Amino acid sequence: MENRKVLKSGEFLVSEVDPMDIFIPEEFDEEQKMIAQTCKDFLEAEVYPKLDDLDKGDRELMLKLLKSSGELGLMGVAVSEEFGGFGQSFVTQMLAAETIGASYSFAVAYMAHSGIGTLPIQYFGNDDQRERYVTKLATGELIGAYCLTEPGAGSDANSGKTNAVLSEDGKHYILNGQKMWITNAGFADVQTVFAKIDNDRILSAFIVDTNTPGVVIGPDEHKMGIKGSSTAQVYYNDVKVPVENLLGERGKGFRIALSILHMGRIKLGANVLGAAKKAITDSVQYANERKQFGTSIATFGAIKHKLAEQVIRTFASESATYRVSKDIDDQIEKLMSEGVEKATASIDAIAHYAVEAAVLKVYGSEMLDFVSDEAVQIHGGMGYSSEMDVERGYRDSRINRIFEGTNEINRIIVVDTAMKRAMKGDFDLFGAAEKLSNEIDSIEIEKTDDSDLYKEKMASIRNLKKVALLTINNASKDFGRKLVHEQEILFNIADIITEIYIAESLVLRVKKIEQLKGSADLYRDMVDVYVYDIAAMIRKWAMDAFNSMPDSDSKPQFLVAVDKLTVVAPVNVKEARRRIADKLIEDNTYKF
Repeated sequence: MENRKVLKSGEFLVSEVDPMDIFIPEEFDEEQKMIAQTCKDFLEAEVYPKLDDLDKGDRELMLKLLKSSGELGLMGVAVSEEFGGFGQSFVTQMLAAETIGASYSFAVAYMAHSGIGTLPIQYFGNDDQRERYVTKLATGELIGAYCLTEPGAGSDANSGKTNAVLSEDGKHYILNGQKMWITNAGFADVQTVFAKIDNDRILSAFIVDTNTPGVVIGPDEHKMGIKGSSTAQVYYNDVKVPVENLLGERGKGFRIALSILHMGRIKLGANVLGAAKKAITDSVQYANERKQFGTSIATFGAIKHKLAEQVIRTFASESATYRVSKDIDDQIEKLMSEGVEKATASIDAIAHYAVEAAVLKVYGSEMLDFVSDEAVQIHGGMGYSSEMDVERGYRDSRINRIFEGTNEINRIIVVDTAMKRAMKGDFDLFGAAEKLSNEIDSIEIEKTDDSDLYKEKMASIRNLKKVALLTINNASKDFGRKLVHEQEILFNIADIITEIYIAESLVLRVKKIEQLKGSADLYRDMVDVYVYDIAAMIRKWAMDAFNSMPDSDSKPQFLVAVDKLTVVAPVNVKEARRRIADKLIEDNTYKF
């Protein structure tokens, strides 16, 4: 794996890697499995028995559970050893995030603390700040919160009005303003707060101790889901923040915020996997127990379809999640070998994969919404009852499409970042796209080789990549700088890019499973169904985009090309899904 080929962010659109060049969950080592098991054991023993009490908004109970997880070392997985953590790889951090993701509101509180509540100080703080705060955040002695959003500044974070003015003696910044939707606000000891100094155009960041006079915490919000999570407004009334608590440099707060959002997005991609697997296990166990018309409902084709589709989307999402996680680890090592400090290397590596982070955030959150919704449907009337975990899971799932930048914002990031990285020279997106456009009348449609599943599917994916390139190129030409205002078309392109990355990751993973283990029958079924399904979706999105361009009347040859490029081998999807569902039904738990 040392000499494996690692693609830059977004480069998958024009390049390929060998299955042996990607990391797959089947390769977790014993230490990683042990950390995941510790997380599972903690949830089983401490969190699951108290879910109903947590949902009543018991702040003290949530605080107690967070501190208990800290005592076990679970809060220090991502923290450097020199500051009291375990300094684990990014892959391991993601596995811990996935495992904790099955714990509903607790997962939100835990991730807010150990991610956005701790890592801004670890990544951007100086040694004194890390010593004072990170060492205690890593053990749970202190609980952290991240204060960015304001009543008038959500997606447009830099428009915030919270202000800081240097005191006359030059020893403090005087902070005034208001933040909202702050996770862990009810009991956090330390906050990373974003504000503008004087009349600065760009935000700065500050470390604020919650017990400082003038910091006022509002009551917890009443929310649709994640009811156990403390979410409140925070008010700053002439709060004196020591000048040594400026985080990073003046005017660099927006960069800090963006970097931490990239990290939050990609870790959410892991978090939702745990929640999805829990919902699938709940679904199949209920389907096996519930009898109608004299038989278990798990025997019905309609239920098998739902169960299989839950599994396929979760497994595909997982494939992409750990593929990019290992890429980030490799990028961290590369930067460190060039003399970059580990904290800087870590945040720069995560930020580098901004395209994939946004892809995972969008796909993962929508995957979990689908899985949670079908879990309720499989439970029927009982799924609507608060007696069942799937009811809680359904409500809790919805926030993920809003967290860490809405999915609408993240779809724009997928396209915008990929295009900017290409323009910067990271990979030749526009050269490849222009070449395809010039050859549109004789464009090469790769023939699929149905004697080799993987050759066939990779040929189909290469064809779908050509659709993406043609769509991006034509949209860029037709709209120029105004493309940013054509959000419907950007969404079409973002969805095409997303499905290509997820599908390619799935195919590469399954081929590697077969290379390592010699057999991958059910996983081959997943590949068959997934590529077959997305080809039809990509055809529609591309057609929608081309038909919405100003020169659509002069582009019949492009529409013909899209039609040809989205043809894939026929698949008996019914039987493929039934085989996948039968394995799930037999195991009575998610074991893929």
